[in-house]
Amino acid sequence: MAPSYDIEHLLLSQSSARTVAGIDEVGRGAWAGPVTVCAVVTDLSAPPSGLTDSKQLSAAKREKLAVEIESWAAGIGYGESTHAEIDTLGMTEALRRAARRALDALPVRPDAVILDGGHDYIGAPWPVRLEVRGDAASISVAAASVLAKVRRDAYMATIGCPGYGFADNAGYPSPVHQEALARLGPTEHHRMSWSYLDDLPRWRHLKRHRDPAVIEGQVSLFG
Repeated sequence: MAPSYDIEHLLLSQSSARTVAGIDEVGRGAWAGPVTVCAVVTDLSAPPSGLTDSKQLSAAKREKLAVEIESWAAGIGYGESTHAEIDTLGMTEALRRAARRALDALPVRPDAVILDGGHDYIGAPWPVRLEVRGDAASISVAAASVLAKVRRDAYMATIGCPGYGFADNAGYPSPVHQEALARLGPTEHHRMSWSYLDDLPRWRHLKRHRDPAVIEGQVSLFG
Protein backbone atom coordinates (compact mmCIF):
# COMPACT_ATOMS: atom_id res chain seq x y z
CA MET A 1 0.00 0.00 0.00
CA ALA A 2 1.14 3.53 -0.75
CA PRO A 3 1.28 5.95 2.18
CA SER A 4 -1.74 8.18 2.67
CA TYR A 5 -2.93 11.10 4.76
CA ASP A 6 -5.22 8.91 6.89
CA ILE A 7 -3.20 9.45 10.09
CA GLU A 8 -2.81 13.16 9.46
CA HIS A 9 -6.56 13.56 8.90
CA LEU A 10 -7.31 11.53 12.03
CA LEU A 11 -5.11 13.75 14.19
CA LEU A 12 -6.60 16.90 12.69
CA SER A 13 -10.13 15.67 13.33
CA GLN A 14 -9.59 14.46 16.89
CA SER A 15 -7.94 17.54 18.36
CA SER A 16 -7.39 21.23 17.90
CA ALA A 17 -4.30 20.49 15.84
CA ARG A 18 -4.00 22.47 12.63
CA THR A 19 -0.51 21.42 11.58
CA VAL A 20 0.94 17.91 11.69
CA ALA A 21 4.60 16.98 11.15
CA GLY A 22 5.94 13.59 10.13
CA ILE A 23 9.28 12.56 11.62
CA ASP A 24 11.77 9.83 10.77
CA GLU A 25 15.40 9.13 11.54
CA VAL A 26 18.31 7.42 9.86
CA GLY A 27 21.65 6.24 11.22
CA ARG A 28 20.49 4.63 14.44
CA GLY A 29 22.14 1.30 13.63
CA ALA A 30 25.30 2.66 12.03
CA TRP A 31 28.68 2.26 13.70
CA ALA A 32 30.00 5.59 12.43
CA GLY A 33 28.62 9.03 11.74
CA PRO A 34 25.69 11.02 13.12
CA VAL A 35 22.06 10.15 13.55
CA THR A 36 19.89 12.36 11.34
CA VAL A 37 16.25 13.27 11.90
CA CYS A 38 13.95 15.00 9.43
CA ALA A 39 10.59 16.64 10.13
CA VAL A 40 8.18 17.38 7.28
CA VAL A 41 4.98 19.42 7.21
CA THR A 42 2.75 19.31 4.14
CA ASP A 43 -0.37 21.15 3.00
CA LEU A 44 -2.07 17.76 2.50
CA SER A 45 -1.73 18.08 -1.26
CA ALA A 46 -0.88 15.14 -3.52
CA PRO A 47 2.73 14.06 -2.94
CA PRO A 48 5.40 13.46 -5.57
CA SER A 49 4.72 10.31 -7.58
CA GLY A 50 6.29 7.17 -6.14
CA LEU A 51 6.75 8.48 -2.61
CA THR A 52 7.03 5.66 -0.08
CA ASP A 53 9.27 4.30 2.67
CA SER A 54 12.85 5.18 1.70
CA LYS A 55 14.01 1.61 2.32
CA GLN A 56 11.86 0.48 -0.61
CA LEU A 57 13.55 2.88 -3.05
CA SER A 58 16.81 2.81 -4.95
CA ALA A 59 19.39 5.49 -4.23
CA ALA A 60 18.67 7.14 -7.58
CA LYS A 61 14.93 7.21 -6.93
CA ARG A 62 15.44 8.62 -3.42
CA GLU A 63 17.61 11.41 -4.74
CA LYS A 64 15.08 12.31 -7.43
CA LEU A 65 12.24 12.28 -4.93
CA ALA A 66 14.22 14.38 -2.44
CA VAL A 67 14.44 17.21 -4.99
CA GLU A 68 10.71 16.99 -5.63
CA ILE A 69 9.86 16.85 -1.92
CA GLU A 70 11.92 19.96 -1.23
CA SER A 71 9.81 21.89 -3.75
CA TRP A 72 6.50 20.38 -2.61
CA ALA A 73 6.64 20.27 1.21
CA ALA A 74 5.24 23.18 3.21
CA GLY A 75 8.06 22.89 5.75
CA ILE A 76 11.22 20.84 6.26
CA GLY A 77 13.48 20.70 9.30
CA TYR A 78 16.65 18.70 9.90
CA GLY A 79 18.39 17.82 13.13
CA GLU A 80 21.46 15.75 13.86
CA SER A 81 23.36 14.37 16.82
CA THR A 82 27.02 13.64 16.25
CA HIS A 83 28.84 10.42 17.02
CA ALA A 84 30.39 12.24 19.99
CA GLU A 85 26.96 13.12 21.39
CA ILE A 86 25.85 9.52 20.93
CA ASP A 87 28.89 8.32 22.86
CA THR A 88 28.33 10.82 25.66
CA LEU A 89 24.55 10.73 25.98
CA GLY A 90 23.42 7.39 24.55
CA MET A 91 21.23 6.89 21.54
CA THR A 92 17.85 7.70 23.11
CA GLU A 93 18.95 11.14 24.26
CA ALA A 94 20.84 11.74 21.01
CA LEU A 95 17.66 10.97 19.05
CA ARG A 96 15.63 13.25 21.29
CA ARG A 97 18.01 16.16 20.69
CA ALA A 98 18.17 15.56 16.96
CA ALA A 99 14.36 15.38 16.72
CA ARG A 100 13.89 18.59 18.67
CA ARG A 101 16.45 20.32 16.48
CA ALA A 102 14.50 19.18 13.43
CA LEU A 103 11.21 20.42 14.89
CA ASP A 104 12.77 23.74 15.87
CA ALA A 105 14.06 24.13 12.31
CA LEU A 106 10.56 23.97 10.80
CA PRO A 107 9.14 27.30 9.61
CA VAL A 108 5.97 26.63 11.63
CA ARG A 109 5.53 24.85 14.95
CA PRO A 110 3.43 21.71 14.42
CA ASP A 111 0.54 21.00 16.77
CA ALA A 112 1.05 17.23 16.52
CA VAL A 113 3.80 14.85 15.46
CA ILE A 114 3.66 11.45 13.76
CA LEU A 115 6.80 9.57 14.79
CA ASP A 116 7.92 6.45 12.97
CA GLY A 117 8.41 3.54 15.38
CA GLY A 118 7.11 2.30 18.71
CA HIS A 119 9.16 4.42 21.12
CA ASP A 120 8.61 8.11 21.83
CA TYR A 121 12.12 9.53 22.06
CA ILE A 122 10.89 13.14 21.68
CA GLY A 123 8.73 13.60 24.77
CA ALA A 124 6.83 16.55 26.19
CA PRO A 125 5.69 19.11 25.28
CA TRP A 126 5.27 17.62 21.82
CA PRO A 127 2.05 15.61 21.31
CA VAL A 128 3.42 12.50 19.62
CA ARG A 129 1.51 9.81 17.73
CA LEU A 130 3.66 6.67 17.46
CA GLU A 131 3.22 4.69 14.27
CA VAL A 132 5.14 1.47 13.66
CA ARG A 133 6.11 1.46 9.99
CA GLY A 134 4.87 4.99 9.79
CA ASP A 135 7.17 5.58 6.82
CA ALA A 136 4.97 3.17 4.84
CA ALA A 137 1.65 4.52 6.17
CA SER A 138 1.96 8.30 6.40
CA ILE A 139 2.85 10.61 3.53
CA SER A 140 4.49 13.09 5.90
CA VAL A 141 6.66 10.41 7.51
CA ALA A 142 7.54 8.84 4.16
CA ALA A 143 8.76 12.22 2.93
CA ALA A 144 10.82 12.65 6.10
CA SER A 145 12.33 9.18 5.66
CA VAL A 146 13.48 9.96 2.11
CA LEU A 147 14.97 13.34 3.00
CA ALA A 148 16.76 12.05 6.11
CA LYS A 149 18.28 9.13 4.19
CA VAL A 150 19.45 11.25 1.26
CA ARG A 151 20.92 13.92 3.54
CA ARG A 152 22.85 11.50 5.76
CA ASP A 153 24.08 9.35 2.86
CA ALA A 154 25.41 12.44 1.09
CA TYR A 155 27.27 13.51 4.23
CA MET A 156 28.78 10.07 4.82
CA ALA A 157 30.04 10.01 1.22
CA THR A 158 32.08 13.17 1.86
CA ILE A 159 33.99 12.25 5.02
CA GLY A 160 36.76 10.29 3.35
CA CYS A 161 38.37 7.44 5.30
CA PRO A 162 39.52 5.32 2.32
CA GLY A 163 38.92 1.61 2.75
CA TYR A 164 35.85 1.84 4.98
CA GLY A 165 33.36 2.20 2.15
CA PHE A 166 31.35 4.96 3.80
CA ALA A 167 30.10 6.19 0.41
CA ASP A 168 28.40 2.83 -0.04
CA ASN A 169 27.58 1.64 3.50
CA ALA A 170 26.97 5.05 5.18
CA GLY A 171 28.70 3.81 8.33
CA TYR A 172 26.63 0.64 8.70
CA PRO A 173 28.48 -2.66 9.37
CA SER A 174 28.97 -3.95 5.83
CA PRO A 175 31.68 -6.59 5.19
CA VAL A 176 33.99 -3.91 3.75
CA HIS A 177 33.46 -1.72 6.81
CA GLN A 178 34.02 -4.57 9.26
CA GLU A 179 37.19 -5.71 7.49
CA ALA A 180 38.61 -2.17 7.55
CA LEU A 181 37.81 -1.83 11.25
CA ALA A 182 39.62 -5.04 12.09
CA ARG A 183 42.65 -4.03 10.03
CA LEU A 184 42.85 -0.26 10.54
CA GLY A 185 40.82 0.40 13.68
CA PRO A 186 38.14 3.02 14.28
CA THR A 187 38.28 6.45 12.69
CA GLU A 188 37.48 9.81 14.21
CA HIS A 189 33.90 9.32 12.97
CA HIS A 190 33.20 6.05 14.79
CA ARG A 191 30.96 5.61 17.81
CA MET A 192 33.45 4.58 20.43
CA SER A 193 31.06 3.42 23.16
CA TRP A 194 29.46 0.68 21.07
CA SER A 195 29.82 -3.05 21.54
CA TYR A 196 31.36 -3.79 18.12
CA LEU A 197 34.70 -2.86 19.73
CA ASP A 198 34.36 -5.84 22.09
CA ASP A 199 34.84 -8.09 19.06
CA LEU A 200 38.03 -6.36 17.93
CA PRO A 201 40.82 -7.53 20.27
CA ARG A 202 43.36 -5.20 18.69
CA TRP A 203 41.21 -2.13 19.30
CA ARG A 204 38.91 -2.92 22.21
CA HIS A 205 41.12 -0.90 24.59
CA LEU A 206 39.85 2.22 22.79
CA LYS A 207 36.24 1.62 23.82
CA ARG A 208 34.72 4.53 25.66
CA HIS A 209 32.58 3.94 28.72
CA ARG A 210 29.95 6.55 29.49
CA ASP A 211 29.54 8.13 32.91
CA PRO A 212 26.85 6.08 34.72
CA ALA A 213 25.10 9.34 35.58
CA VAL A 214 24.52 9.93 31.86
CA ILE A 215 23.57 6.41 30.70
CA GLU A 216 19.88 6.22 29.81
CA GLY A 217 18.78 2.94 28.30
CA GLN A 218 20.36 2.97 24.86
CA VAL A 219 18.24 1.44 22.12
CA SER A 220 19.36 -1.63 20.21
CA LEU A 221 22.26 -1.15 17.83
CA PHE A 222 20.17 -2.62 15.05
CA GLY A 223 16.79 -1.11 15.99
